[in-house]
Amino acid sequence: MKALTSLAAVCLSALVLAGCGGSDDAPAQPQVIAHRGASGYLPEHTLGGYELAIRMGVDFIEPDLQITKDGALVAIHDDTLNRTTNVATLFAQRNGGYKVADFTLAEIKTLTVIPTGTGKTSYPGFTPSAASPFTVPTFQEVVDFAKKQSNAVGREVGIYPEAKQADPVMEDGILKTLNANGYNAGSKLFIQSFSDATLRSLRAKQIAQNNKMPLILLGVATKAADGSLRMGVVGSTSVTTLTLQEVAGFTEGVGVLINNTTYPLTKAFIDQAHAAGLKVHGWTFAQADATLAAAEFRQFLDMGMDGMFANYPDLAVTARNTYVQGK
Repeated sequence: MKALTSLAAVCLSALVLAGCGGSDDAPAQPQVIAHRGASGYLPEHTLGGYELAIRMGVDFIEPDLQITKDGALVAIHDDTLNRTTNVATLFAQRNGGYKVADFTLAEIKTLTVIPTGTGKTSYPGFTPSAASPFTVPTFQEVVDFAKKQSNAVGREVGIYPEAKQADPVMEDGILKTLNANGYNAGSKLFIQSFSDATLRSLRAKQIAQNNKMPLILLGVATKAADGSLRMGVVGSTSVTTLTLQEVAGFTEGVGVLINNTTYPLTKAFIDQAHAAGLKVHGWTFAQADATLAAAEFRQFLDMGMDGMFANYPDLAVTARNTYVQGK
């Protein structure tokens, strides 16, 4: 893991490309999305992890959202607490487990988020600015933090929330929070979901509220029996397919698995998605080796990918900047 002093080089390069302190009026370029924050380095979905990713020059931070027992939206990937927090040391199981929905916000706020995978409890040379950098944040706290960091780094930090539950209550909570904080169609924002029904519902509600914020359908690239390229929507037991034109009817883009072995993501798929008016973001870039990561990023950037979910944000920013500078 490189020390934070290396961030100076990343930010200097990003500055030229509308990164650290750069102008938001720069030409469009592939976007780097911090997957669950700087999840390869620090505990996922924490203000500390988000801040490190922002310091590394990302365009977006990604809060996955779950609903607490008392209806608060919190940033956590799983619908349970035990993989990423110390809940088992503080609370007994409820209803046979540790579901987020069985705990109040006040209870969840007593927990500490623990590192997973290659994550650690600290990063060399980095001191988080938040008072509680490794607790579970609410969605509102993530929004506030993104705005605060935008001012600190001199560029807009986008947010990329995911509705993890296909639930009208979650839809309403996301829209209420975003509307209250001034987000609109022109904001640096995407709302994502694996559920096309959720996105269709969100779009209908947005139209009713006259605030059509960008949506992204998550899934896999796939192919129909007639050979046409389609978007595969992953359900609990099967995959259904939608034409790219149909997807474009209720979203602004697709988030596509980059290592689908059945139907690999291809340039043809990206080209056809672009022709339908869709952006294409790839998930998840998780290669920790800098050389191997650079080659992987370049492969998909050369195909025309518009955005990359990355566990190691510095590697993604470096690869993106190198790609843009070389064009």
